[in-house]
Amino acid sequence: MKRRKVLFVCTGNTCRSPMAEAIFRAEIKKRKIKFVDSASAGIFAADSDSIHPLSAACLDERKIDYSKFHPRQLKHKMLETSFLVVCMTREQKDLLKGSGNVYAVSDIIGFDVNDPYGGTLDEYRRAADELQQTAIAIIEKFFAAEEMK
Repeated sequence: MKRRKVLFVCTGNTCRSPMAEAIFRAEIKKRKIKFVDSASAGIFAADSDSIHPLSAACLDERKIDYSKFHPRQLKHKMLETSFLVVCMTREQKDLLKGSGNVYAVSDIIGFDVNDPYGGTLDEYRRAADELQQTAIAIIEKFFAAEEMK
């Protein structure tokens, strides 16, 4: 079976989308779903070499590995090769119009994931909780049949 990638997109690819990528990967691993993977990118990714420290702290608290993460600028080919593209906000989704596989988190769980950049650890934790909810909803909506294989 062909691998299916879920691409998470945010603004800078240092806060929300890296957490979404790692949380989703942990959820599919926990459920032993094969042929599904996750990645992330930023619409306006800056030249950075790491995840935001508070995003890292949230993932550390959950014991979720992100050691191979490096911020990446979103490229058109990433959109084309992804089974599903999940943007943190409706505005980000609107920027990527034209692909039928692009969703906003609000399409999946009913609300956007606000950018915690510049906020407190609790704001990052709230975003991580919302991304956990998003990951589970994506699995249930798009990959539930994979759990049976």
